[in-house]
Amino acid sequence: QVQLVESGGGLVQAGGSLRLSCAASGSTFSINAMGWYRQGPGKQRELVATVTARSSTNYADSVKGRFTISRDNVRNTVSLQMNSLKPEDTAVYYCSAERGGVHYWGKGTLVTVSS
Repeated sequence: QVQLVESGGGLVQAGGSLRLSCAASGSTFSINAMGWYRQGPGKQRELVATVTARSSTNYADSVKGRFTISRDNVRNTVSLQMNSLKPEDTAVYYCSAERGGVHYWGKGTLVTVSS
């Protein structure tokens, strides 16, 4: 089992920045991809960004150039630096980790971007 705990959400004005962090614990060895997903009001959960154990990254088109994902394999953490935030970035952001074909999820952290 892998436990994930997110932190760093909050309220920010459009154009501002936030940094989300996620700490993994439990059976953290052999975690493959880690990443962030989000679910906005009335929307389905969608991929934001992922990073593999070898630091290969993937971003949703909507966040490219604004968000940066990073990973610390020693501390078992993954972070998401979000710049130039827009109201449409408002969502609950979930940390994820994949290990042995099983996906684990955090409880989520709310990001609200005011216009």
